[in-house]
Amino acid sequence: MGLQTQPYGIQGMLKEGHKHLSGLDEAVIKNIDACKQLSTITRTSLGPNGMNKMVINHLDKLFVTSDTATIVNELEIQHPAAKILVLAGKAQQEEIGDGANLVVSFAGELLQGAEDLIRMGLHPSDIIIGYTKACVKAVEVLEGLVEEGSNIMDVRNKDEVILRMKAAVASKQYGQEDILCPLIADACIQVCPNNPTNFNVDNVRVAKLLGGGLHNCTTVRGMVLKGDTVGSIKRVEKAKVVVIAGGVDTTATETKGTVLIHSAEQLENYAKTEEAKVEELIKAVAESGAEVIVSGAAVGEMALHFCERYKIMVLKIGSKFELRRFCRTTGAVALLKLGSAVNPDDLGYVDSISVEEIGGARVTVVRNEQGGNSVTTVLLRASTDSILDDLERAVDDGVNTYKALCRDSRIVPGAAATEIELARKLKEFSFTETGLDQYAIAKFGESFEMIPKTLAENAGLNAMEIISSLYAEHASGNIKVGIDLEAGACKDVSTLNIWDLYVTKFHALKYAADAVCTVLRVDQIIMSKPAGGPGRRDQPAGMDNED
Repeated sequence: MGLQTQPYGIQGMLKEGHKHLSGLDEAVIKNIDACKQLSTITRTSLGPNGMNKMVINHLDKLFVTSDTATIVNELEIQHPAAKILVLAGKAQQEEIGDGANLVVSFAGELLQGAEDLIRMGLHPSDIIIGYTKACVKAVEVLEGLVEEGSNIMDVRNKDEVILRMKAAVASKQYGQEDILCPLIADACIQVCPNNPTNFNVDNVRVAKLLGGGLHNCTTVRGMVLKGDTVGSIKRVEKAKVVVIAGGVDTTATETKGTVLIHSAEQLENYAKTEEAKVEELIKAVAESGAEVIVSGAAVGEMALHFCERYKIMVLKIGSKFELRRFCRTTGAVALLKLGSAVNPDDLGYVDSISVEEIGGARVTVVRNEQGGNSVTTVLLRASTDSILDDLERAVDDGVNTYKALCRDSRIVPGAAATEIELARKLKEFSFTETGLDQYAIAKFGESFEMIPKTLAENAGLNAMEIISSLYAEHASGNIKVGIDLEAGACKDVSTLNIWDLYVTKFHALKYAADAVCTVLRVDQIIMSKPAGGPGRRDQPAGMDNED
């Protein structure tokens, strides 16, 4: 029997099967490389001319989009360092609803700069100190670039809203923003509460219907429900509504019992009493003044028969979330079951509920034009599902931008004018520093060049020419000069009306810098052996989980 040598060092300390990477080459450079790969994927989707990615996820669902938040969500990213960038992008998406691409691409560029500095001989700590200083300085410069007077704004002024929303929508649907922005602005202004900071994104719904084109899109004050009404009544106007969450049907008793029926007469009487009971319940609803019953579950045949007799419209909403929104739209209070007492206060009100046929699909449109309405639906029309999904993302971005501008309406020049000015100012700032961190500050500034470079490349322009002419313009004091992608030249963005929200840039800068510093602080990666047993997806057919 041969002598077995005992593992020593870290191998002896940890269970076998673990992985251990340490040092600059193994841990830091590999982490940077993984993050760079991710930012290379997202970078080509930056800006209005960004390319689409075709992503097929593990459920075989196809996504054709240039929206980074969707792309990184659907790519099942395994590498822990790249996941940090994904989390930063998600945080930006949740906080502002736009700028996730800026976060991921800018972080990748910063890490590329960090790799160059590490190869020059700088320690990651020096780079982190330099990047932190540069981030603080960049925020200072950014505040100086805010357009005067933009902090005071009427959030119900449609033109002002469209001006701030245009850039976010154009980055998803270039060329369509003039059609989409007024629709989104209308929908947001209609549901904006008295205190705009309490604006709820969930109050602007999106209904997607195949067929037609973008010019057929409209906004509806109220809700658009896919599907028909249950009975034969298809239209009511100025009606009171009762919402019953538990379904409109004869309810089963709580306890089980056996009924012995001795004769046919008794059976007939039993059926009649059941009929009489259902009629009594429906009659009570009709007497309360309600003309519409909205059911959260099944609608029984007998109950429907009596609803038809009393000329009551019956509508079924399967999703409890949709039911809650319906209650919000109409001001109704949901009752538990049909037998519950109906108070006049529990009834909601609608201007009209009608069944309409749009593009071959039957939909129920619930309108509430008068005040007190708190849900608006944007009705989108397009030729394919993937275009509809992309339009929905553009609407979501627009609505999130509205929410952000309700809190902070300050704007900075768009079209890469802000980024070039930040790059110029940070390079100047790096010359005033004396330590090693001046190289990191200069790299931080240089990284901003990635934005105009990518915008120009995606539009098929000569990036070097564009960047040099931007620098020349900014050096002579024209700090509002950006790229006009259509003309392929540098122009003043205030004439082009391209503005970005200050909060979008501010948070993107913060999240990207934080993610980069987190990745650079890692010098060892220790991975345990994954738990044994087949993965969830690899289980043979018919195998159940033990729990």
